[in-house]
Amino acid sequence: MQQIGPGELLALCSSSQPPLLLDVREPWEAQLASIRLEGVRDVLLPMGQIAARFSELDAMQPVVCYCHHGVRSLQVVAFLQRAGFDCVYNLAGGIDAWSLEADPTVPRY
Repeated sequence: MQQIGPGELLALCSSSQPPLLLDVREPWEAQLASIRLEGVRDVLLPMGQIAARFSELDAMQPVVCYCHHGVRSLQVVAFLQRAGFDCVYNLAGGIDAWSLEADPTVPRY
């Protein structure tokens, strides 16, 4: 399973091919806190909808999945890999780790 830390995600997002940030939390969670980076596309697609909607994603673009602590997103990464996504990562520690290590302006909940 491919894991990426908050610092590695920052570096990846400033590359020539930034990843899609795939938030697999519920809408109410995204309203509390989200990762927003200029020039980086983010999509809210709750874990329960992945099986029905993953075809909306570009399997050729790098994808970084995240949730609150990294457990749900780890499951989504495994699903997407089985579906043929080659460059898909889990944000280790989720948005909570992001808030602690990369952007303290993101609220913790």
